Amino acid sequence: MTDSWSSWDVHLDWQPDAGRQGLADALRQAIRDGRLAPGTIVPSTRALAKDLGIARGTVTRVYADLTVEGYLRTSQGAPTRVGAVSSPLPPKEKPHAAPWVPGARWDLYPGRPDLSSFPREAWVAATRRVLHDAPASVFDYGDGLGSAVLREALSRYLSRSRGVLAEPDRIVVCGGFGHGLAVLARVLHARGDRELSFENPCLPQFREHATRAGLHVAAVPVDEQGLEVSKLDSPAVVVTPAHQYPLGVTLAPERRTALARWGGLVIEDDYDGEFRFDRHPVGALQALAPERIVYAGSVSKTLAPALRIGWLVLPRFLVEPVRAELAATGWHPPVVDHLVLADMLSSGAYDRHVRQRRIAYRKRRDRLLSLLPREITPVGISAGLHVLLRLPPGRSEEQVIRAALRESVAIDGLGRHWFGDGRRSRGIVLGYATPAEHAFGPAIEALLKAITP
Repeated sequence: MTDSWSSWDVHLDWQPDAGRQGLADALRQAIRDGRLAPGTIVPSTRALAKDLGIARGTVTRVYADLTVEGYLRTSQGAPTRVGAVSSPLPPKEKPHAAPWVPGARWDLYPGRPDLSSFPREAWVAATRRVLHDAPASVFDYGDGLGSAVLREALSRYLSRSRGVLAEPDRIVVCGGFGHGLAVLARVLHARGDRELSFENPCLPQFREHATRAGLHVAAVPVDEQGLEVSKLDSPAVVVTPAHQYPLGVTLAPERRTALARWGGLVIEDDYDGEFRFDRHPVGALQALAPERIVYAGSVSKTLAPALRIGWLVLPRFLVEPVRAELAATGWHPPVVDHLVLADMLSSGAYDRHVRQRRIAYRKRRDRLLSLLPREITPVGISAGLHVLLRLPPGRSEEQVIRAALRESVAIDGLGRHWFGDGRRSRGIVLGYATPAEHAFGPAIEALLKAITP
């Protein structure tokens, strides 16, 4: 049986019958693996010998050997520490805001809000109120569907702001849209579905959730009026009707009606429904057929993706299967964060933050559009936190992305969003909400250098 140190909480791949050499090898491996970082204080020979139940002399000789080899270092009157030993394993890459563009100074990659705008004071104030008033039971494992308090707050908010028919007992709070889609895909597969349709183009990582669940992925084309509903031939489809990602078009009224009457299951991703600038908000599709449409939303664009809070408003026949799937995966919601968000929704702090960000993002969008060269055509500008830039003839997507990298700007291309058969138009998908306020101007200046012929 492998032993470990109880007083130091560092596990060694070591067995008592391995002797002095085995202990030395186990210590070397722990240092190489980074479990014992350079400068870490190791136990005294007496303490380690007692913990491991071996002779102190054995530990003393092991420490002496490792000191000679450079794995440990000693000094008069000071504790023994781990030395600065180079690991033979490749170092782990440090996470970047956009890991696909390491080192980019200006981040215009889509998919995130301005993280520096997170309402820290409002969140802290709500946290204080929650912790002051909450019973001890909130620190237990929560309801798999999410906090009942949050589901009630979401029911009121979604009904008021997005027109969703969202009774609390049909709401499931999940860890963001990706998590919710992965759960739904497994539920669909378990009920016998073998295919899930997606808009073409769309985010590839969401298609991967379906394929990992064993579903075949089918492509349905999108034109200037949104998803071509007449070409649907699957039991279920994932759509972004209010602001199609990444093309930015809105599903036309007649197609909304056709999709609501379509016989399959619709999964509506309302990822940025709060941010509409030039016209009245487009209501959620879900209200047209609440027993055939799953409504999905999150705080990833309004607050921050790090919170990992999203929700599904389910047809009643899916509530129990989704609950069972969540339980099978061991999902335990972050109850305290749920209560904090519920407090912000109920107090009006969330609405105030969204209104402030809507004004700020609209100003950014207007500034960007005023500076774009006439040869560049912006698409999908009436809403959301991204814009699609159509490039003029002779300017390829790859050329512009390389030019942006030379200016240290991270941008995304339309090309990677396409799948299946069909047209392959090119363009740049630009996330103008991502930079902090002080960085937005310099980021746009660098972008213009890259896209201007």
